[in-house]
Amino acid sequence: MPFPDEPGQVAVVEYRPEWPAEFERLARRLEESLEGLAVAVDHVGSTSVPGLPAKDCIDVQVRMSAIDEARDVPLLAAIGFRCRPEPWNRMEVSAGRHCRKLVFAPPVGARRCNVHLRESTGPNARFALLFRDYLRADETARRAWGAFKQRLAVNVPDLADYGQIKAPATEVLMAGAERWAAAVGWQVGGV
Repeated sequence: MPFPDEPGQVAVVEYRPEWPAEFERLARRLEESLEGLAVAVDHVGSTSVPGLPAKDCIDVQVRMSAIDEARDVPLLAAIGFRCRPEPWNRMEVSAGRHCRKLVFAPPVGARRCNVHLRESTGPNARFALLFRDYLRADETARRAWGAFKQRLAVNVPDLADYGQIKAPATEVLMAGAERWAAAVGWQVGGV
């Protein structure tokens, strides 16, 4: 659920070449606020894939050695980031394991983004990086995924409904990503 200042409707736009630079600015700000606790800060999600249509919302994954809500929330709140309260923004299932996470919205009036704090060794952190790297590497998958998201956004513009429909399609996409990872010997990398 978005905060009141965030749009509840989905619009998927063509890839914008400024997204990587916008990520870099966010990453620097987050790294500074986390006082050396971040293992890595990754540009993930559709805006991290050149040529892929996406919602104009930068997804940032901050890999932490451990999630400590009592420590992490105040550090990000100090620079205006708001911890999303919903249960699905605090726990996700990846590779059959329940994984802790924290998701933050940007400060009011700031550039749209979602900041995902995940444990660096968790399968959910791997999932986000594999999604990105597979779509960067496979043009056919990238074009098909982009076309799917554009059609879905036009036909189901409500953010919650869009997400519910996209989730099972993401599982299908990731089955292909896992095959690709095995074939090329892909390993978790950096930004």
